[in-house]
Amino acid sequence: MTRKVDAKTVAAGTAAAARAFTRRSLLKASAIGGAALAVAGPAILSPARAAGGEVRVFAWAGYLTDDMLAAFQSATGIKAVRTEYGTNDELLNQLRASQGGGFDIIWPTVDRVPNYVEFELVQPIDESKVAFDRLLPATISGSAGMGGVIDGKRYIVPIDWGTEALTFHKEQAPLVYGKASFGDLWRPEHAGKVTVRGHSALAGLGLYLEGEGKLPAPYADSFKDEATMTKNYDVIIAEAIRHKKNIGQFWTNENEAQGAFRANGCVIGQTWDSTSLALSKEGLPFGYIAPKEGALAWMEGVCVTSKAPNLDNAYAFINWSLTPEAGAMLANHMGYNSTVKGADGLLNAQNKAFFAAAYPEDALDKLWWWPVQESWFVAKRTAYQDQLLSA
Repeated sequence: MTRKVDAKTVAAGTAAAARAFTRRSLLKASAIGGAALAVAGPAILSPARAAGGEVRVFAWAGYLTDDMLAAFQSATGIKAVRTEYGTNDELLNQLRASQGGGFDIIWPTVDRVPNYVEFELVQPIDESKVAFDRLLPATISGSAGMGGVIDGKRYIVPIDWGTEALTFHKEQAPLVYGKASFGDLWRPEHAGKVTVRGHSALAGLGLYLEGEGKLPAPYADSFKDEATMTKNYDVIIAEAIRHKKNIGQFWTNENEAQGAFRANGCVIGQTWDSTSLALSKEGLPFGYIAPKEGALAWMEGVCVTSKAPNLDNAYAFINWSLTPEAGAMLANHMGYNSTVKGADGLLNAQNKAFFAAAYPEDALDKLWWWPVQESWFVAKRTAYQDQLLSA
């Protein structure tokens, strides 16, 4: 079955929500986070502890470590069974194949939540069962306007956020904030040395072309209707194909992105922040910087599937994820940013330094948040990506 989702109404709130999710709102919330934590203690976990059993979590590859699963079981008495996926499309396709069954929790990006609601794959969150006061307020309001609340019902609890920007070799392709641009990927001196993800490379190129006055309409308008998207993407794809010789490797998941730099000679790329952090933890000379167009930003969270067999345990997993300790474990491991109050105070020194270097000055205020991506947009986006891959 499918249900009609007024995605245009949802999309209309994205820009306002993104503007509210700024450096100031995050820092203000973090400053008061410690005091607020006292309001929501661990008692909310106790009913699930008595229940025992398991919870089935379908999560991004590499997100949930064995240490995290052990910590969750120690706190709740519940065993988390982990299954992994590599892309939003893979998650959506598998959940559609099972008609929303087989798992209790999924972990999509907030802009894709309307796709799951459309096919009745997730159920509304029972907000009375979630410790929302543990979250940074900006992430609650931001996620609502970016696709997490539909027809007045919330379908996602925000867990983490991060960006896709520029990973660069500090000696062979040095970049500095304020000058670094998505356009740097297409410079002739980087021929054969660039790694990108197909569909998001087109987005980054679109933002660059918009800044150069070369798009028929603002890039963000591409998400509003098919006619505008076609006009913009016809320009973008032509430019991308013209410079395809720059691409040494396409990536679709974290391992491929890291491998492009480790083994395949790439010195610059449009990647997730986690890619650069992993390389730097190995002592490799790579940095990560937000471009002048604004880093592509996303927020992720957990949804409860429409046929969750372990509903109480699903909420136990959600509330454990909203503790500072769990938030910091994920952030320290992946390099992403937690939505939980107090988690930033538990970050290790390397992660704190990485964040400061990646988002200097006004970089957080210039984040470019992914709008809601309706099904028609995803289909056309994939077709344009396929043109680039096969060119």
